[in-house]
Amino acid sequence: MVEYCLLCNIYIVPRISWSFFFFQHEEELLCDDCRKKLTKISGKTCEKCGRPLVKLATEYIQNNICLDCIRWEQDEQWSGILEKNISIYEYNDFFKDVLSQFKFRGDYILAEIFAQEIRKTTKLIKYDLIVPIPLSQERLLERGFNQAEALILAAGSQPYHALTRVHSEKQSKKSRKERIHIENVFQVAEPVHGKAILLIDDIYTTGSTIRHAAKTLKMAGAKSVVSFTVARG
Repeated sequence: MVEYCLLCNIYIVPRISWSFFFFQHEEELLCDDCRKKLTKISGKTCEKCGRPLVKLATEYIQNNICLDCIRWEQDEQWSGILEKNISIYEYNDFFKDVLSQFKFRGDYILAEIFAQEIRKTTKLIKYDLIVPIPLSQERLLERGFNQAEALILAAGSQPYHALTRVHSEKQSKKSRKERIHIENVFQVAEPVHGKAILLIDDIYTTGSTIRHAAKTLKMAGAKSVVSFTVARG
């Protein structure tokens, strides 16, 4: 049983009530302050990528779709590749620190703080296979684990390793334009023909990584691809 917040390490005061003794409860992994700093996406979002529309000027929105997604869909080679992306949290400064601690400093247990929300959200999605965005072998050795796979396992599902990835420069070191125009680094490793795929990653930023992976899966015969990320940048 966790007694201290996984992020700030303060003692979590148990919430005891009559219902505590009669009903099953999710274990508290974060203190109230840290939980409040994880800002859930709310209100109207882009129907394609899950981006909060309240933060966009009206000229960048058409029929509840953001201009970025309109541009992707107007390009013949990308139109219809990704059905939609669903995200839970906004990529604010606090989430950026959490992701850095989880992803780059190897704090694997932090996958657990997202498990409940991942389960709740993915239950609403119809899919046959749940596929993590893969790391290259070089990056996997560097980090010690694949963060997308860790999220799937924490939520109680089994990842299907349909994709492999060749080594490339870190996405965080690239500009937005460079990310959008990267060459496809994915290859199909397991059959996906006729399957509805749920593609999992930690964060959606430009959508390039997700769409390249989705395109690789569609070209291998996948029926459809929906993506889920914990955060939307």
